[in-house]
Amino acid sequence: MSPTVDTLVIRRPDDWHLHLRDGAVLESVLGHTAAQFDRAIVMPNLTPPVTATAQALAYRERILSALAKTEYVGKFEPLMTLYLTDNTQPEEIVRAKESGVVHGVKLYPAGATTNSDAGVTDLLKNCSRVLAQMQESGMPLLMHGEVTDPSIDLFDREAVFIERVMIPMRKAFPELKVVFEHLTTAEGAAYVSQAEGPVAATITAHHLLYNRNALFQGGLQPHWYCLPVLKREKHRQALVDAATSDSNRFFLGTDSAPHSRSRKEQSCGCAGCYTALHAMELYASAFDKAGRLDRLEAFASLNGPAFYGLPVNEGTMTLQRRQFTIPESVEMAGEPLIPLAAGQALDWSVVS
Repeated sequence: MSPTVDTLVIRRPDDWHLHLRDGAVLESVLGHTAAQFDRAIVMPNLTPPVTATAQALAYRERILSALAKTEYVGKFEPLMTLYLTDNTQPEEIVRAKESGVVHGVKLYPAGATTNSDAGVTDLLKNCSRVLAQMQESGMPLLMHGEVTDPSIDLFDREAVFIERVMIPMRKAFPELKVVFEHLTTAEGAAYVSQAEGPVAATITAHHLLYNRNALFQGGLQPHWYCLPVLKREKHRQALVDAATSDSNRFFLGTDSAPHSRSRKEQSCGCAGCYTALHAMELYASAFDKAGRLDRLEAFASLNGPAFYGLPVNEGTMTLQRRQFTIPESVEMAGEPLIPLAAGQALDWSVVS
């Protein structure tokens, strides 16, 4: 249990799981991330998806062009990824590694989440040659850890994924670097903690702070809907225990996902919570509630770079115990975007 503190200074953090989209949406949201993070792993699930190194390089240039229109020029680095498909070839992994700007390959099981229809249908059957090349090259596999079998209960998808996909894949490729993205369950936390080999996981702020009751407070709440969905309280607590532990296998990944209000509030609303605007305020609140502010720097600033083989950031961030009221909405490409927990007050603010 850390002592009560009112000011916290940590190394500048990174976001190891982020959605920036493209075009006008990218230009609208990029500044929120750049204000809080020095680097971010950028997800490749655009339309069409970023499946080739040349596409990743072009997308990176669009991000840097958008950054040039903000006050954060030269202060933020996008870390690019490729979208794994049944047709990805080993040669593409070689090109990605040689590029120096692609830092991971993303597994989306087909149909698992937003823009995942081009995802993998059978990982070991269709992608073994690619996984072998990734293992040899040291290229991390970033896994959306859910099965999409319609016979599996939505809340059990992660646990079943561990048994059906993760364990067989790790047995076949024990030295492959794997990040279990946006972890949501006690089973997932236990697996990552105990697994042999280079395995790590990202955890979102919303899965640390909220359980599935948040989806139904005062009626159906579409802006709390994400995939993987929020789980029971016992799972939330297991994630808090993992994130605030002494293990270096867990690190920050917001999974911040911008969708306009109109796309969230409809009969088939999009999955994703927008947290880039206030990510560190949310994480500080979660660690404070657990009495483990002393572990926030490792989780936000140290463990991720260590796993990815990158240097830690040189600058610092200062957070203060000062009320931060989350805006009711922000503008995104001419439409309102509703941040997670809009209108609510948090106990922490980023001040520099």
